[in-house]
Amino acid sequence: MFENQVKMWYPFIGPYDPCPPIYVKTYSTPPQLFIPFQPTGLPQFPPYEALQKGTLWPALFSPYDGRRSAE
Repeated sequence: MFENQVKMWYPFIGPYDPCPPIYVKTYSTPPQLFIPFQPTGLPQFPPYEALQKGTLWPALFSPYDGRRSAE
């Protein structure tokens, strides 16, 4: 479920760009973009795990990766 939250794109690299090129850039899309409304009966995390993850529903969980991918 989490593997489709990170998207990649390939920017145009001009022949006269003064900076070193970045061939692949990535960005994260939050899961709530793909759930138009909250359906009934979604599975839930246990209360303590929900506090750790920041959401009650696993479908809305988006892990944070602190690494910068565009460097």
